[in-house]
Amino acid sequence: MGKVKSLISAFKERWDAFYSSWPEPVKRAAVPGLVAFFFLASIFFPAWGIINLYWQQVLIYVGINIILTLSLNLVNGYMGEFSVGHAGFMAVGAYVSSILTVWVFPKLGLSQYTPYLFPLALIIGGLAAGLTGLVVAFPSFRTRGDYLAIVTLSWNMIVKSVLENIEAIGGPRGFMGMPKLTSLAWVYVWVVITIWLIRNLVYSNYGRGALSIREDEIAASLVSVDTRTVKIVTFVIASFFAGIAGGLYAHVLVFINPKAFSILKSTDILVMVYLGGIGSIGGSILGATVYTVLLELLRPLQVWRWVIGPLLLVFLMIFRPHGIMGMREWKFLMPPEERPESWRKERELFVLPKLAGSPPLRCC
Repeated sequence: MGKVKSLISAFKERWDAFYSSWPEPVKRAAVPGLVAFFFLASIFFPAWGIINLYWQQVLIYVGINIILTLSLNLVNGYMGEFSVGHAGFMAVGAYVSSILTVWVFPKLGLSQYTPYLFPLALIIGGLAAGLTGLVVAFPSFRTRGDYLAIVTLSWNMIVKSVLENIEAIGGPRGFMGMPKLTSLAWVYVWVVITIWLIRNLVYSNYGRGALSIREDEIAASLVSVDTRTVKIVTFVIASFFAGIAGGLYAHVLVFINPKAFSILKSTDILVMVYLGGIGSIGGSILGATVYTVLLELLRPLQVWRWVIGPLLLVFLMIFRPHGIMGMREWKFLMPPEERPESWRKERELFVLPKLAGSPPLRCC
């Protein structure tokens, strides 16, 4: 374990030295350039056959799981609450967006425009999930800890039971007929949008309020943080992105079933959150990627992969309780003014000169 840590630290030091040698314009253009490159790759690599259909499907699931993990990390990681019913909001988004593309758009004579209206269907599905999140948030945030988990767990079970008993949308048999509109490019676009919006939210006033609630809710309320509003806004935003992920999921499988959104799905999302680490956007990305790819690599083991995967998570929790990147963040995901080098520069320019010129403290 010590050798691994030393290798990681040595690699980090070399990378930091290499990165610091870049000109400033190159540093500013690096992240947008990589985002643009991977967007073009997500369009042309599948078309050129560089990525086969199997790995396209795996990458699509990785992207959907990143959106789910990021959204749940807002509530469980940044705000410090414990929600276990995220699959319920995913189900709402999946069914609403599917009804739009299967029934509503064709009845309006827009069948030929359905591929172009797909983003609208996803957004409406996300808004429907956010609206249900608002309904759940009002009673949920009168409780905390285990009680909040029970409320959200009940919500997940209610959604699954309601969907199973509505024959108009297939009942327990499921809903089908959706066109396969989810592509690698669409998933990539929504992953980038989710990362960008959640990153901005985390470093906004509401994000600071959520962090203060995690540390001490009573102290946060004493320094004028409207804790109830912050909780509700954060929960609704997390529900919205879960609905977006549900819409993408429905239109890649072209079939959805209420069983797909059971408590087991919520548990998978929880595992990805705590595997990557709470309170970290980079951790959510790593957790979703590692868990999804690991389950695919263990697929030849059939049912035993559901034993080995959680067992590896247990070992991780023993040796690294905060997850892979708990409470830490990649520099490129932080605003420039929040990075450590900016703090050091501000300290050298403003704080140290003031301390040097201040008179010595006298004892009273």
